[in-house]
Amino acid sequence: MHIKILIVTIIFFISAVTWSQEVPNGIPPSHKFSEVISYINQMYVDEVDDEELTNTAIVALLEELDPHSTYISKEEVKDANERINGNFVGVGIRFQILRDTLIVVATIPGGPSEKIGLLAGDKILLIGDENVAGIGLKNSQVRKKLLGDKGTKVKVGIKRKGGKGLIEFIITRDVIPVNSVDTYYMVNPETGYIKLNTFSRSSHQEVKDGIRKLKKQGMKNLIFDLQGNGGGLLYAAKYIADEFLSDDKLIVYSKGRAQPRIDLNSERKGLWEKGKLILLTDEYSASASEILSGAIQDWDRGL
Repeated sequence: MHIKILIVTIIFFISAVTWSQEVPNGIPPSHKFSEVISYINQMYVDEVDDEELTNTAIVALLEELDPHSTYISKEEVKDANERINGNFVGVGIRFQILRDTLIVVATIPGGPSEKIGLLAGDKILLIGDENVAGIGLKNSQVRKKLLGDKGTKVKVGIKRKGGKGLIEFIITRDVIPVNSVDTYYMVNPETGYIKLNTFSRSSHQEVKDGIRKLKKQGMKNLIFDLQGNGGGLLYAAKYIADEFLSDDKLIVYSKGRAQPRIDLNSERKGLWEKGKLILLTDEYSASASEILSGAIQDWDRGL
């Protein structure tokens, strides 16, 4: 066996040297990659899955850029869109894989994880009895491990900031409603409160519904709570900001190294352009939450 592996390695090395000498300088990187895949298919000792190899290479490539550049497969996009548009059965968390560690970005209000005490910022190191830290975990693998039939249980081991050792939780999976607005109500006769947990396709409409109903109850001041809101769809943030800002104010712009600047401005008459406004944020308010709160602050629209 050792001799066989050695012979294959030598052949591959000789072929690679020959290839590097024959290929002219300036070969496009995509051609190099195709050549490598071709050599693997011709000379590697076992059969390989080209698609799986390619996906792994893409993930590794993007990890060289920064922790937030991520490859999402077609299947993962479909799965994510299903959860944005409806209900799903799971443990009720929003998560991110950062530096090869699974982190709870937020717990979904009323979901099973919130009920048993998981917190934003918790690091999930174990699912069942399996270690999931430092192993190259992918989003799709997390979903397979945490999603399941209603009423089934899953054990997780949590590392919490400031805590010693792992904290064990047993979570019972349940139907998770995908609502953006957790609650809205009148704090006092003149002050309304709206809690937004994410920026999804329905967020703008849910916020408008809340504002309209609170205005009918006499709202003159609005507390808009973005604590724990890790973000979501960019245009949801834009449309919600438009409810607070008068016409033609810059909300956010994007500009890439090789891309032209694109401005997103307020365009229409908003439902809450005049009343007093306070936004609540914390260390877990990110992405679209920062865009919305930043625009409000930049234009001195609220506190």
